[in-house]
Amino acid sequence: MTTAPTGGQYHLRHAGPDGVVEAVVTQVAAGIRQLSVNGFALTEAFGADEVPAGACGIVLVPWPNRVAGGVWEHDGTAQQLDVTEPKYGNASHGLLRYHPYRVVEQTESSLVQEATIYPQHGWPFVLETRVHHELTDDGIRVTHEVVNRSDVRAPFAVGNHPYLRAGDAPVEELVVTLDAATAFTTDERKIPDGTEPVDGTPLDLRAGRVVGESELDTAYTDITPDAEGVRRTIVHAPDGDGVELWQDASFPYAQVFTSREYPRGDGKGLALAVEPMTAPANALNSGEGLRWLEPDESWTGSWGIRRIPS
Repeated sequence: MTTAPTGGQYHLRHAGPDGVVEAVVTQVAAGIRQLSVNGFALTEAFGADEVPAGACGIVLVPWPNRVAGGVWEHDGTAQQLDVTEPKYGNASHGLLRYHPYRVVEQTESSLVQEATIYPQHGWPFVLETRVHHELTDDGIRVTHEVVNRSDVRAPFAVGNHPYLRAGDAPVEELVVTLDAATAFTTDERKIPDGTEPVDGTPLDLRAGRVVGESELDTAYTDITPDAEGVRRTIVHAPDGDGVELWQDASFPYAQVFTSREYPRGDGKGLALAVEPMTAPANALNSGEGLRWLEPDESWTGSWGIRRIPS
């Protein structure tokens, strides 16, 4: 028997008033491998026999995005993380990208998995992490919990890496809308080196931009929340069908990424990632958005994806 590259495959199903919501969540990286409502795809899917291309669907913890050179400092001591992005010489997407989680609880429509981050190169802490995937009437809600099991306070940030779809509509024709006033600028290694207003630039997504006309690998801040502190990114097709990624007040940043190297059949094509994040890239160095937990202190935060009918 051959084991899937992403370990166990957990099939979730929920029959709601407007139809059937289905998802497949993976054991490795607690990723979303498939998500649909009445067969209408909300995310890119990949096969059980495939490694998730471009970090498709995975959880990013204890930091999202990049750490410059894999180096940061804790209490005056330099910490060297393993360099996992050789192209730019950075540590990328945390420490659980290829790590299996363990199931804590499962029902027909929900799954709770947990994984422990132990001390390793450049990381002298113990964190317990838990991910709860729960199907809703129109999509999925994902809730994260992080608990510090070290005897000293510990830093962390959380992100996720879904690629959004709107059914079978070509990604090139999708329009992405995000009410964010400020974007991070980056250096040659894609490490933030400042911010700039998006006004009058190709990075401005507030009125919507056609994905096929965009070149984005951009973190956004100053995202306008609603009355409940929720921030929303909308992706819709020309016929009006759409998908919304929402993130609660714990996730004040979003990375929008257009990849033209995403596997498509025998070739490569365009894909759109929208990544909710509690902190931007290089937070272990900049401190922006970085959270610290005292011993045995915990944190929770949620985000989700839902269908928006035309």
